[in-house]
Amino acid sequence: MFSVFRNMLRIHDLRNKILFTLFIFGIYRLGASIPVPGVDLDAVRQFAESQEEAGILGLLNLFSGGALENLSVFALGIMPYITASIIMQLLAVVIPRLQRLQDEGEAGRKVITQWTRYLTVILALLQTTGFSWLFHTGQFTGGLDLIPDYTPGRVLLIVLTMTAGTAFIMWLGELITQRGIGNGMSLIIFVSIVSALPNQIGTI
Repeated sequence: MFSVFRNMLRIHDLRNKILFTLFIFGIYRLGASIPVPGVDLDAVRQFAESQEEAGILGLLNLFSGGALENLSVFALGIMPYITASIIMQLLAVVIPRLQRLQDEGEAGRKVITQWTRYLTVILALLQTTGFSWLFHTGQFTGGLDLIPDYTPGRVLLIVLTMTAGTAFIMWLGELITQRGIGNGMSLIIFVSIVSALPNQIGTI
């Protein structure tokens, strides 16, 4: 098995793709640890240590690699893009124009991909607005107010930061697909889940 990895690293082009993919992973994990501006860091730390993120919040936190419980820049992870992709696939069944675009080949897929990106940003805006309210009211955090200064300007800053983070993750995934190894979106989900394993094992 080790000989396979050794031979992989000997191929110049493949080695560069592997290193580029690992570099993107490092950027993603760095962003997952940077909190958004305007949150109470002490309350966020207390929430992260409380281990009360069960149910749907725990699932979302898993797919974001622990970024949601830290209320980081990448708190939403890649989930808005996955949701947008599923919606576009379902709409293609009922909207003839989308079906024709799929049948056009590469050119049509590029148009659908662009529409998926726009839908991702819209979903991210809606989700970040909802999460900011829930984290302020304490419904997800066991009564902790993670955003005590809940003013329109502060909420707008948080929403735009987290939405930009989601768009950045989407771009990182596309970079991996184009210049790295494998499907970038799937690999980012994989890294998110794997990064949470040490903490899960420690908890067990």
